[in-house]
Amino acid sequence: MDRDDGVDAVDNIVTQFSTYEDFLDSQITTVDLYYLEDESLARQLVELGYRGTGEVVKREDFEARKAAIEIARLAERTQKKTLTSAGKDLQDNFLKALAVREEDNRNGKVSTVIFIRDKNSHGQEISGYIDYAHRLKIEDFEVYFSGKRRLLPKPTDLSFYNWDSHIAVWNSTPNYQVIADNPEGLLFKYKRDRKILNVDPKSSPGDNSTRTPIQTELYIQVVLFDHISRRKT
Repeated sequence: MDRDDGVDAVDNIVTQFSTYEDFLDSQITTVDLYYLEDESLARQLVELGYRGTGEVVKREDFEARKAAIEIARLAERTQKKTLTSAGKDLQDNFLKALAVREEDNRNGKVSTVIFIRDKNSHGQEISGYIDYAHRLKIEDFEVYFSGKRRLLPKPTDLSFYNWDSHIAVWNSTPNYQVIADNPEGLLFKYKRDRKILNVDPKSSPGDNSTRTPIQTELYIQVVLFDHISRRKT
């Protein structure tokens, strides 16, 4: 039996029995109990591989896989709970688009860069590129999905430009490296696969990336860039 088959066999046993003792008991026959006259001794012989009707599984392997499966189950349940867009009655196309992408950005399947152009609370026109996955980690998006606040670029995002004051800043994030000295315009390098995301509307966004303009009533302009990493983890 190869390693993968062995892991599958242990997983099947772990999901079938609540405790290691329950598994051992399932391997003990009535004949074993008749001759041994001791249930604990019968369990020890099964654990050592001298008795039993099926797969030999060590106690540490059983308990390790049991813990791993439980951790995965709790992580999945937690992931579902952390989707702040879940259960929201979203009307605007932009918020709907963010909701569709929320889970994949949280688990790393997709990395979305959000371009927003609009006016801030002072009436100044601003624009910028937002690393959606990064903002999801450091902010509670409940206020955005509930409509209490509008998502706007900040000076701490990938890029930020105030069209009135002409203040321009850019920052690399845990996901992207900003390439600001490109003569043809701003570029973002995705750190996991080192692919370049080109946000110039006249150019292709790059390998494994798409550009999606969003028709929205909340902003002057919104464009979503979705990048799928092909790097094996």
